[in-house]
Amino acid sequence: MSSISKKYGERVENFSNKAARELLSLIERKKTNLSLALDVTTKREFLEIADKVGPYICLLKTHIDILVDFDQDLIDQLKELRAKHDFLIFEDRKFADIGNTVKYQYSKGIYKIVEWADITNAHPLPGDGIVSGLKEVGLSLGRGLLLLAEMSSKGSLATGAYTEAAIEMARRHKDFVIGFIAGRKLICNDDEDFIVMSPGVGLDASKDGLGQQYKTPRSVIFENGSDIIIVGRGIYGKDKDVATEAQRYRDAGWNAYLERLTN
Repeated sequence: MSSISKKYGERVENFSNKAARELLSLIERKKTNLSLALDVTTKREFLEIADKVGPYICLLKTHIDILVDFDQDLIDQLKELRAKHDFLIFEDRKFADIGNTVKYQYSKGIYKIVEWADITNAHPLPGDGIVSGLKEVGLSLGRGLLLLAEMSSKGSLATGAYTEAAIEMARRHKDFVIGFIAGRKLICNDDEDFIVMSPGVGLDASKDGLGQQYKTPRSVIFENGSDIIIVGRGIYGKDKDVATEAQRYRDAGWNAYLERLTN
């Protein structure tokens, strides 16, 4: 049975990576395949939104370096929210340098990402060294890595041979690479399983003014076979009730998954 036809919980056995196993179990337990992309710039707003949306998400996606008032207390409170609401943390760092450099970017500096982010991601452009460098510090802590195989922005160069190269890189590092950022299921072989997370998901808009192109939860989960929808401004945009919108996207994503299982 292919991963598209299997329940999230049934796929846990396909992974040795701790973060992947925890994520799939969590999705099954909470019945949500929604990730919130929380791209706000102040600590107060970040924590308020995370608390309101926490009950409805499986994964909180952060860009920690855009916060103007970042401090260790924010990380401490974020960890408390993770435990309170039962979600994992995905720092959308998009590492893109040689292995020795990314190893220190991941573990050192003011952010110390590896200490609190269950999952992070990287561009495959630098070659296998980028995975090896991140794995050197992340694997022993139970972290997981996503490769950016596709992007949702107009004119993205992550297509064709580039996407295929990302897939082959993931296959060489299955202990640490748990999946991809992509708009669709990239591998449909019965004996291979990678988690696919898809950004650019929206219920009310088709694009923004900066090249983002939106797809519906149903098209991403049911039609394209992805596993997790990543939603940002559709939930916490201007004049939106974030809890209500999070429930709306959670239901849309989960219903699309249930439809996929029965077809």
